[in-house]
Amino acid sequence: MFSESMNTTKAALEHNGFEVYLCGSAAEARELFAREMLPSIEPQSVSYGDSETLKGTRILEDLKANKKILFIETFNMDQTGKERVKARREALSVDLFLTGSNAVTERGQILNMDMTGNRIGGIVFGPRNVVLTVGKNKIVKDLEEGMERIKTHCAPGNIKRHPNFQTPCQKTGSCVNCSSDQRICNVWSIIEKCYPKRRIKVILIGEELGL
Repeated sequence: MFSESMNTTKAALEHNGFEVYLCGSAAEARELFAREMLPSIEPQSVSYGDSETLKGTRILEDLKANKKILFIETFNMDQTGKERVKARREALSVDLFLTGSNAVTERGQILNMDMTGNRIGGIVFGPRNVVLTVGKNKIVKDLEEGMERIKTHCAPGNIKRHPNFQTPCQKTGSCVNCSSDQRICNVWSIIEKCYPKRRIKVILIGEELGL
């Protein structure tokens, strides 16, 4: 049912201490999360880092509607910049943090890049549990391929979502290692092993999702 690449990546991630689930579609990922993962984690507080893949699963919509869970919104554009930063700091201590990933290698490594580091911060330390939603298009052979993917695809694609950002990649469509004040390629993380084991849970989805 699943590709050789997905099965290889799942096995490698599990070997490195991650908890991994395979789903055929974003809809299946949403059902799996509600049926198995949420009851197992039992979070009282939840937040997230920006991710088009995560949004595509509609898991966030379900969590926001759950009156039993405190949902910390980190992208409320009605708030001031300082208020959003405060919320993102609070998000680092929730029971469950959800987001996506820029690349996952077939060797079981997780690679991400951020502008401010709030998404990476939530993944690597703080929240009791982390759930990453990852489309099959994010799977790469190794770290070198993952970094290339981020520089030539993820970062330029992400900047297109923010037309008010006037970085060189907005025009060139590729990273030029700029020094712009609006540069989004500032913080990188590579997770080789999950510590503690199974703290980070990865849903590998057999669809092309996100950037």
